[in-house]
Amino acid sequence: MQPADRLEPQPWMTEPETVAVMAALAAAGGEARFVGGCVRDALLERKVGDIDIATHEPPERVMNLLARAGIKAIPTGIRHGTVTAVIGARHFEITTLRRDVETYGRHAKVEYTNDWQADAARRDFTINALFCSVDGAIYDPFGGLADIRSRRVRFVGDPEARIREDVLRLLRFFRFQAHYGSSPADPSALAACGPLAHLLPTLSGERVCGETLKLMIAPDPASVIELMREVGVLANFLPEATRIDRLRAIVTIEGTSPRDLVPRADPIRRLAALLDGSEASALAVATRLRFSNVERDRLVSLAGDALLSPDLPAAARHRLIYRYGRERYRDLVLIHWADAVAGGATIDRHANEAWLGLLRAGAEWIAPRFPLKGRDAVRLGVPPGPAVGRLMATIEDWWIAGDFQGDREACLAKLKDLAATAT
Repeated sequence: MQPADRLEPQPWMTEPETVAVMAALAAAGGEARFVGGCVRDALLERKVGDIDIATHEPPERVMNLLARAGIKAIPTGIRHGTVTAVIGARHFEITTLRRDVETYGRHAKVEYTNDWQADAARRDFTINALFCSVDGAIYDPFGGLADIRSRRVRFVGDPEARIREDVLRLLRFFRFQAHYGSSPADPSALAACGPLAHLLPTLSGERVCGETLKLMIAPDPASVIELMREVGVLANFLPEATRIDRLRAIVTIEGTSPRDLVPRADPIRRLAALLDGSEASALAVATRLRFSNVERDRLVSLAGDALLSPDLPAAARHRLIYRYGRERYRDLVLIHWADAVAGGATIDRHANEAWLGLLRAGAEWIAPRFPLKGRDAVRLGVPPGPAVGRLMATIEDWWIAGDFQGDREACLAKLKDLAATAT
C-alpha cells in the first residue's frame, strides 16, 4: 500500500509521550501507525483526543516492547489484540492488525495479520480507516481522504454487512453524519439503515446511551434526527422523540445566547427538548438507555408542565428558582423558549430580551436560606415528629409567598402564632 497524502507534523504526534511509544513499538524493526479518529480529526483540523495506534506486532510482543522501554502496559483487551500504553496522563490504545475469520453480531473470530488493508476492511467508515506513519505519510485503502474532503460518511464495503457485524454501527452512522457529514447523506448507507433498524432493540442500553448523547451535542442534531425519522430508524431508536422542531429551536437559541447564560450545548437538556414532554416518556427513555440515577432524575425533572413565560413577575421567578435550583430553572427556561419558537410565536428583539431576562434572573438572583430550623418549633413546645415538618412547610410557604422578605425575627413571630394555634 503506497502513501496517498501527507500530514504535517501535529503537536500530538511530536509530544514526548507519543514519540516514546512509537519508538518502543519500532525498536525491534516493527511498524506502527496512527489510525482512526486521531488521523481523521487531524485532517479536518479538529482537536484530537484519543490516540489509537495499529501495529502488526502481536499483543504479547507489544507488552514486552513497552516494558523494555519502561512504559506501563495494561492488557485492556489482550484477547482481542489491544494493549494500552500509559505515560503520565496520556493513554495510547495499541491494537494488533486483525482480519475477520467469522463474524457473529458484535463479536467476531479474528486472527492477527500483517496486512494493513485487511485490518482497514473490518473498520466501520472510510474516514476511520486511515493510517498515518510517524513521518506523516497517509495510507488510504478505501477512499477516506476523498470522503473527508466531501464531508461524506460512507461505510467500508457493503453497508448491510458492516451493520450486521455490529448493529451499533447503524446509530454510529447517524452520529457521524451529524458531526462529520454534509447533506445529502450517503444513499447506500440509508438504504441499509432503514430495513435493519428493527435490530436496534437488540443492543444494550449502555451502548445506545453513548451514541445518543454524542449525537445530541452535534452542531445540528435535529436534521439528522429528522433523517432518521424519514428512513424509518427513529421509531426503533427513540419513538418518544416527537419534538424535532423544539430540538431545532433550542440549538438555535443556544447558539445565539450569551455564553455566560448558556455555557454550552448540553445533551440531557437537548434530549429533554426532543422528547414529547411527559414524565412517563422521559422515565422510559432514561430506563431503556440505562442512564445513571443523576442523569435519569435530571431528564425527568425537565419534563412535565412548568409555568414559565417571559412575563412572569420577579416574585414568581424567585419562587421558581428557589424550588427548582439554578440549573433546572435555566434548562426549563430554554426548553419553554424553544417551545414558543417552535410553536410559531413572534420572536423579535423584544421577545428575545424578555426570555434572556428570565435567564439572567436565574444567574443573578441568589436564593436565600430559610431562616428557621425544626428545633425552633420544638423549643416552642411543638412535639418532635410530623407536626414539626408540617409547621415548617407552612411557614416556608408563607415566607416564599412574601418573596423571601421575612427575616428570622419575622419568621419566628409567625411560628409562634401557628404553634400557639396548633397546641
